[in-house]
Amino acid sequence: MAMKDHHIKKNSNLSLRRYTFFLFISVFCFVSLALVFSDFRGSTTKMLVSYKNNRDFEIKERGIPQIENSGLCDYSDGKWIYDPKFRTSLYANSCKEVFKGWNCISNNKSNAQDIMNWRWQPKGCDLPPFDPVWFLKRFSNTNIGFVGDSLNRNMFVSLVCTLKQVSLEVKKWRPAGADRGFTFLQYNLTVAYHRTNLLARYSRWSADANGGVLESFGYKEGFRVDVDVPEGTWAKAPSFHDILILNTGHWWWAPSKFDPIKSPMLFFEKGLPVLPPITPEIGLDMVLKHMILFVEKTMRPTAIKIFRTQSPRHFEGGDWDKGGSCQRLQPLLQEQVEQLFSLENNGTNVEARLVNQHLFKALEGSSFHILDITHMSEFRADAHPSTTGGKKHDDCMHWCLPGITDSWNDLLVAHLNSIHGGNIKNNPHLEMSAW
Repeated sequence: MAMKDHHIKKNSNLSLRRYTFFLFISVFCFVSLALVFSDFRGSTTKMLVSYKNNRDFEIKERGIPQIENSGLCDYSDGKWIYDPKFRTSLYANSCKEVFKGWNCISNNKSNAQDIMNWRWQPKGCDLPPFDPVWFLKRFSNTNIGFVGDSLNRNMFVSLVCTLKQVSLEVKKWRPAGADRGFTFLQYNLTVAYHRTNLLARYSRWSADANGGVLESFGYKEGFRVDVDVPEGTWAKAPSFHDILILNTGHWWWAPSKFDPIKSPMLFFEKGLPVLPPITPEIGLDMVLKHMILFVEKTMRPTAIKIFRTQSPRHFEGGDWDKGGSCQRLQPLLQEQVEQLFSLENNGTNVEARLVNQHLFKALEGSSFHILDITHMSEFRADAHPSTTGGKKHDDCMHWCLPGITDSWNDLLVAHLNSIHGGNIKNNPHLEMSAW
């Protein structure tokens, strides 16, 4: 009986110890969870979107955002907000680099001053105006090249005029075959523009009187496009520049220049005609493939390669040569954007999204970064020179300066910061932003 009582007592003590232990663990876990939850509620936490090649989205939960190499903001998704106090400092229309037809203030476009009062507000983050003083310091001893058509010149001029506000010691020259360029001497920063319409070399072609392969298809004249040869205006640019911003697109859908009947594009590869003859769309794919490979082979491994997406046109009521115009004085609404640019509608301005499809496909797997300005620009039907562009028709393709390309350069600077690993200590505007 005594032995039995001893066992009962021993078991009771063991059960009590187990109960006390489990009670302690439960209280500890509860308190820990409460503290974690309290800290979570008290911190600035939000969902950040990692934007990869303009397509794949990876959702990540983080605390206060820090710029990282991968980038944490989809700047292409947002809206325009009227904010006259956004740009406290902006170059004047007296900047000599502004092409006359783009100088909407001097040309008395009715809403020219108002164009600059809108700022792009991305979802979930901010896009501040870049600081030109900081930019000159950050990119001292750097060569920056814009390669492409007149829309890249639009962007080049915006950057040069912004930098000239704060640095007047400027040398004008044409490095590496550039159409125009400037070196900011105090900082040894060079910014240049290399004009090229197709990226690839092209020239007039006429049928040989003795006949030939293309002649056998009935071609009499056209334009020879060498898909694997860069145009001479920029062939030396990749080996000269540290940062290269490319674009192409507008001339690929330009029947006034490359009429499919009277003066078609005739594509050559390795010096021989591509047979059977191909359409401009396929030719664009071939050119993009070869030019991307050319840049990757000739630029230094540490250089930054950027491809800008297509700048949209805003012709309404017809194309440029069919009475089309752009008379709007305010940005479009979202539904208006889709009416003008939807691929399904296949309207006058569908070119932008068509070009981007080819561009995204060609850049897959490359070392290029994509600067996506298309969607943010689609809203800005109000920001073209229109009837004040000095042409016989409305200019609904180029942009007023100052104007929307200033926002493109804000985006470029934010992108360069993310590529450079978030080294932003000297730029107070970008301390809390992320790509």
